[in-house]
Order: sequence, then C-alpha cells, then structure tokens
Amino acid sequence: MVMSFQFPAYFTAIFIITRVMSIMKISKPLDIHHKDIRAVDLATKLSVDPSAIESASRDFGGIVKAEPEAVLHPSAPQDIAALIKFSYSNSVPFGIAAKGHGHSVRGQAMAENGVVVDMRSMANNRRNGTGIRISIDRLYADVGGEQLWIDVLNATLEYGLAPVSWTDYLYLTVGGTLSNAGISGQTFRYGPQISNVLEMDVITGKADFLTCSPRMNSELFYAVLGGLGQFGIITRARIPLQPAPKGVKWVRLLYDDFSSFTKDQELLISKNGRKDKSALDYLEGSLLMDQGSPDNWRSSFFPHKDHPRIISLITKHGIIYCLEIVKHYDDRTKHTVDKEMKQVLQGLNYMPGFMFGKDVGYEEFLNRVRSGELKLKSQGLWDVPHPWLNLFIPKSQISDFNNGVFRGIVLERNITTGPVLVYPMNRQKWDDRMSAVIPDEEIFYTVGFLHSSGFDTWEAFEDQNKDIMRFCNKTGILAKQYLPHYSTKEEWVHHFGSKWKVFQHRKYQFDPRMLLSPGQRIFNNN
Repeated sequence: MVMSFQFPAYFTAIFIITRVMSIMKISKPLDIHHKDIRAVDLATKLSVDPSAIESASRDFGGIVKAEPEAVLHPSAPQDIAALIKFSYSNSVPFGIAAKGHGHSVRGQAMAENGVVVDMRSMANNRRNGTGIRISIDRLYADVGGEQLWIDVLNATLEYGLAPVSWTDYLYLTVGGTLSNAGISGQTFRYGPQISNVLEMDVITGKADFLTCSPRMNSELFYAVLGGLGQFGIITRARIPLQPAPKGVKWVRLLYDDFSSFTKDQELLISKNGRKDKSALDYLEGSLLMDQGSPDNWRSSFFPHKDHPRIISLITKHGIIYCLEIVKHYDDRTKHTVDKEMKQVLQGLNYMPGFMFGKDVGYEEFLNRVRSGELKLKSQGLWDVPHPWLNLFIPKSQISDFNNGVFRGIVLERNITTGPVLVYPMNRQKWDDRMSAVIPDEEIFYTVGFLHSSGFDTWEAFEDQNKDIMRFCNKTGILAKQYLPHYSTKEEWVHHFGSKWKVFQHRKYQFDPRMLLSPGQRIFNNN
C-alpha cells in the first residue's frame, strides 16, 4: 500500500527535475543514490504546470510577461535554500525570484527561463514555517516573509498590539515590502517599514541560511532591507509592536494653492517624535482632478452631498490638492481627540468650508483600500494594466515639479486616472546603511501616479511617465524612483549614486553568481 503511493511520486519527481535540468541546460548527471536525493525531494515541490507558469509570468502591473521554466511551491524555508544551492552548485546556474502576492508592476518578481518561488505556499504550511508568532512581553512579532500584512494586523490586534508603519494596501507580503521600503502616511513619523525591523532570517544567493540584525551579520541585514531582493530571500522578520489604538480621527482638507498645501504638510511633519502626543499619526496628500467622483478606489470619504461643490472647484482650478491627516485614539483619549485635532488645524491655510472629518475604527482605516479593490474586482477593473510611476522628489524642487508636471504634463495630456499622491517624509527616519535610495535633502516628497488603464491604452500612460522623467532630467530635478525600473546598467548606477559601489560589493558578497531577483534587471540587463 505504501509503495503504490510513493513509487509513482518518486519517478514523477525524477521526471520533473530531469526536465527542468534539461531545459536549463544543466548537464550534470542525476545521482539518485547519493546527494541528489535532496534534489529529487525538491522536485516534488517544483511545478511545470501551465497554469502555475502562467501565474508566475504575470504581475499586478500587467505590462511585463516573462515565463519561468518552473515554479517552486515550498512548504518550508529549507526548500528555498535547497533550490538556491542546486542552482549555485551548477556550472550554468539559473535565476530565482521570490514572488509574494504578485503586486510588482514591472516584472520585478519574475525569472525568465528560471524558477519563481511562490512564497505564499508557505502560508499554508505554518507547521513547517514561521507563520506569525507574537511575544506579548517583549512586544514583537516574528513573521514569515510569505505572510500578508493584513494577516499580521489581524493576528496582533487579537492581543491589542500592532506594528507602527504600514503601506496603504495591506494585501502585500512582509518580505516583499521589506525588499523595497514599505511607505505610507505613517512614514514621516515612524519611518518606512524597513526602519521597523529588529532581525531577519535570510537565505542568501549562496544558500546560506542566516539570522541577521544590527548586531549580527549586520552587513546582510542592511543590504537586504530595501535591497530589491538582490542579496537574499527573507523568510522571517521580527517586527516591533506597540499598543494598538481603538479608532482614528480622520480629516481631509482641500487647497487650491500648492504652496499653502506643501507648507502646511511640512509644518505638520515637523512634529514627528514617536512619543510626541501632539504629533499626527498619519499624513498623506493627493490630487483631485477631473475624473468624475472626488472619491477613488483607495477609499470613499467625502459626503455625497458635497460632491457637486468639490467637482465645481476642480472644474474651476483644474487641480485641487487634498491633505489627509489622522490622529489615533484609545479609550483613554477618545474624549480629548477632537480638541487635539482642532489644535492641529489651527493656523492651516486650507480653503474655508472644505474640511471634512469622520471617526472610524483603527482596522477599518488601515484596510481602507480593500473595499475599493473588491468593488473594482466585481466590475472587472482590478486585473488591468497598472503603468505606475513612483518618485521621491527633494523638497526644494517640489514646486517646480508641480508647475512642470502636475500643471503641465498631466493637465495637458488629460489622461490621468487613479490616485496621484504627493506627501513629504523626513530623511532622519530612514537609515542610510540600508540599500533603499532617497534624495539627500532632509525633507523630500513621494509622488505616486497610480494609473489604471485599458489593455490597449497603457502605452499612453507609459509615454506620460517617460515625459515626466525627461522633464526631471532636463530641468535638473533630482528625482529618485521608488519601486525602480531601469533597462541599462548606467541608469542603475545613476539611481544608486554614491551607494552603487556598496550595493555592487554586497551583491558579490551575498549573491556572487547573480541568481536572485533577475527580474529587477540590475546585474543581468544585457
């Protein structure tokens, strides 16, 4: 009875790995009696099924397609290490990319002719992986790199705790956001998500399985955070926690003047101490343009009765700037939060009569994008191309950017759909030892064009993105891409600037055969 199940599976494994080795031009003979037994075991978790290949060849961006030769469905981190070791030890190694929830927009988590690791497979095997483990007394959560932030939120809230730094959209994996930065309206005060990590378990491009922190294997720790997946695959992260608030006072203010809009933002983020009770807990800005409803898929906020007068403002001015701020409260502070928010609003130069507020639960606020996602999915408008462009702009140049891009390129082309974000951050909340690249000025803005397009219209948005980058280059605006995408080594060297030599050295140190994250096209862009 046992043989009838194991024997066919055994030969199926041999068939799969032999096929993969053949496709990848690996000529090393398979020794099924000795050390390659591990490879055979690994092959039982490799899939060459057309549906798995198709899924791994696409992402949220819907623009790039790159087919891998196989997809690994690991049940534990050891499976990932075995795959990397198998590639590393061969004379002709193959590329390996970790894919979480597939929210990349430029093929960054793809591995053409290589193997894509489906990290989410481990979420279904918590017995063998990290899952989410919470230390109440030491206030941290050990979280598998494959876990979604929404699941981290739900798990920690059961204990009245939560992380402090988030992304706007929570259905992203922990390993995915930490490989970039992880930014949102909390970043000005608490820093990006990469500034809120105590330690990690990482599998390097040499198949070394290492625990790293600021005190242990620190070079790897700082390399991986914001490292675009180039140095290792994150299988566990230790995230600090603090008591979770119960609700939020959520306010939006409208401006017709960009200078007033940015000055108020910069004033508000100047109070940014973690223990400063007068500081805001969240701040983001965005553009309202002629796109129909003043609300968008990220959240519904404005009272319906006020839509006509807001639309009238937009029609008159072309662009209205929206400032969005939040203060948390708990049972102890819920009776004073209104007074605190009034103090925050004093002296701000928003348009009189255009302040809107509401109270919602903490979880509802953090997961505010979800309802919009479900609505778009029901309309068939979620799985469409997303030609996004995300930039960091120095404070000293944001006015020029507004004049040339927002009020120039964007209004002239008049094709922009989806949210356009613009809000400031404090450089002091970032750690320059990490791989993430930001402008040199103490205050810089993130600008996000979160476009959605039709399958036959995305190229128009791409042309607009290129126009924006050309404008920045021509006028000397020192823009840095967030979630960067470049096609040449020269562009990557320029992107990293003074960090390039360190970034390159770390690549040789932790992934000398250039196996990891080939979809980023940093070291394999020929």
